[in-house]
Amino acid sequence: MTSPRPLRADAARNRARIMTAAHEQITEHGPEVSMEQIAAAASVAVGTLYKHFPNKTDLVAAVVAASFETVADDAENCLQRTNEGAPAMTELTGFLTRLMDTVAHNHAVKAAAYAVNADHTAHPAMQEVETRATHALDQLVRAAQLQGGLRADFTVDDLYLMLSTVPADQPPAARSRWLALLLTGLTAR
Repeated sequence: MTSPRPLRADAARNRARIMTAAHEQITEHGPEVSMEQIAAAASVAVGTLYKHFPNKTDLVAAVVAASFETVADDAENCLQRTNEGAPAMTELTGFLTRLMDTVAHNHAVKAAAYAVNADHTAHPAMQEVETRATHALDQLVRAAQLQGGLRADFTVDDLYLMLSTVPADQPPAARSRWLALLLTGLTAR
């Protein structure tokens, strides 16, 4: 089996511009943004965009996966700090707070949260990053339970369900109140 040929320099630049423009447009307007808007923002022809991404689903998935990469990195960092002795519930709360703020400002991450919750058959571009995030969050949830800070019946699926209901359109004070109320219900008795 041969590996794919590397992109020519001009094609690589076009792809990078498309990804940057798509990320900006999806972050600001959500995944409903048109391919024409993305091509215009990237200063490429629509045909050039379609050469790199045959359909909108693939482009949105690539942008969402790249955005969700930071979420997976954060989850893994929280788990690492927990493994080094930090309280798991503190790490979980910090993760949720950061994610909630990110979702409020980044439609791509919000789309990722909904995609992961909708079903666990994510687009191939999302599968690896979703697996990383899910593994780290599952271990973080288990550590919080073992330390006595989190309800024993709470699962990572519950966490994804919770994330799909983040009141991202609310002001910061309302989002903080929502998280505080939610955490009250999740803490171990």
